[in-house]
Amino acid sequence: MRPPSPSIPEKEFVYDALKQSLRLDGRGFLDLRTPTITFGPELGWVECAMGKTRVIAQVDAKMVKPLPERPFEGIITIHSEISPMASADYELGRPSEEEVSITRMLDKVLRRSDAVDKESLCILAGQRVWHLRLTIHCLADAGNLLDCACLAGIVAFKHFRRPEIEVIGDEVIVHEPSERAPVPLAIHHTPFCLTFAFFPDAATRPVVDPTLLEQRLSAGLLSIGMNAQREICVLQKAGGIPTTPDEVLRLVNAAVPLVKELDQMVEAKLREDWQVRKVEIR
Repeated sequence: MRPPSPSIPEKEFVYDALKQSLRLDGRGFLDLRTPTITFGPELGWVECAMGKTRVIAQVDAKMVKPLPERPFEGIITIHSEISPMASADYELGRPSEEEVSITRMLDKVLRRSDAVDKESLCILAGQRVWHLRLTIHCLADAGNLLDCACLAGIVAFKHFRRPEIEVIGDEVIVHEPSERAPVPLAIHHTPFCLTFAFFPDAATRPVVDPTLLEQRLSAGLLSIGMNAQREICVLQKAGGIPTTPDEVLRLVNAAVPLVKELDQMVEAKLREDWQVRKVEIR
């Protein structure tokens, strides 16, 4: 059962506030909710929260035969699950339009942008490669589930370590972590996703990282997949509201410093976690 639409007083209150450059949670139009990243005991297990939106991402790896048309490349698959407990918008076994859109966007940003070097996942050409599986569990949707899921996914890839292997002839020896230190994935770049919400009144400026109420009252969304080197991986617009090229360019420029901040935060969190693990190993 879908949740009721926002009431008329709610709509009027939010629209009036936005016209006065105010958001209900006190943020500026171009302010993100501060992300929190928590690492699990296993490498590649990450919980990410943006406000009350919460996502868990987990990476695992196994050896498989490569695809016949890609004998020198490993395989990466992304599987996302949005539980009905995340929001009343979602039903078990019936993917909503938003759910399908999120899954496709994650695939574009995290897999098709070649964030992870697939050739480095090759063990024996044409015979054995690593198959990485990223599973994303969406626990709570308080707005902008896509950006939170994307952040959790790329951090999980950077946090993950695959087992060290040794190839002798056609034999592949997999070493336990206790014998040899696991190996980090070869990552080309670190893409993040930023979503802007547009509103029916053209005079109202778009807001970044919309809350659930802002998202429901929006007339369209623009999601930008970008890395800290200012390279755009994906640009996706949902909704029928017309957007000028100048407005899109303005939002892309607004996304640049936000992506750099996210990149610095992620690197700092990963270094912090690695130092803790080193101390625990000693």
